[in-house]
Amino acid sequence: MEIVVCVKPVPEAESRLRANASGTAPDTDGVKFVLAGYDESAVEQALLLRQAVPGSKVHAVSLGPPSRTDEVLRAALALGSDSATAAESDAPPMADPIATARGLATAIAARGPCDLLLFGKQAGDDEEGLVGGATAEALGLPFVGFVVDLRFDAAASRLRFRRSVERGEESWESPLPLAVGLQQAWNDPRTATLPAILRSRKAPLARHAAGPGAAVAAASVAERFALPPPRQGAKMIAYRDPQQAASQLVRLLREEAKVFP
Repeated sequence: MEIVVCVKPVPEAESRLRANASGTAPDTDGVKFVLAGYDESAVEQALLLRQAVPGSKVHAVSLGPPSRTDEVLRAALALGSDSATAAESDAPPMADPIATARGLATAIAARGPCDLLLFGKQAGDDEEGLVGGATAEALGLPFVGFVVDLRFDAAASRLRFRRSVERGEESWESPLPLAVGLQQAWNDPRTATLPAILRSRKAPLARHAAGPGAAVAAASVAERFALPPPRQGAKMIAYRDPQQAASQLVRLLREEAKVFP
């Protein structure tokens, strides 16, 4: 089984973001980019399927400037991916999802057909969850999102999985090829070992020129990027012990916040 996993560089959770000079995107100077959380689960799922289906290969693909994509691709290699492709583009970190999908699709198509195309269900920065379906559309593949417990039935040559929906789950099966937006792998993502990390630093990365150009022309343009206003009105409670803190908190909620009668 040929498995391709699309991974996105996102700002590290502890990053202090600010708007750029034009106020249309985050300023990425000094920001560390890491592998998106759901994409990390997608890599884990691909590795589990490789173990379950002998002869399978896992290939990671990422779109963006090398300064961002190389790090996340090497992270995927350190976790166990067999190879990786950097789809080089000057797209901003929160790029138009259709442009991103077109860029990814050109890089994936250049490698040849794949059996399973995996995405995390959404990225941790924009939370849009649109790139997986749009990339599948560009490649002419069916797409299913919010998938858990993805397994391959070798006897039937079909994928079997569940899909999270409101108040329950659906059970699905599908032939290959298929594109999947993964919500959760069989288990939590593994941790890369030090030897694997060192090997990934020297591993070659394939490169594909995904843009600029018509292939990644934006279907939408961000007009403004702004951080939420700082929180106000916080009040520190002075106390000697937890009982006194609780008493003061209840008094403030009753007298000032008017939460209690």
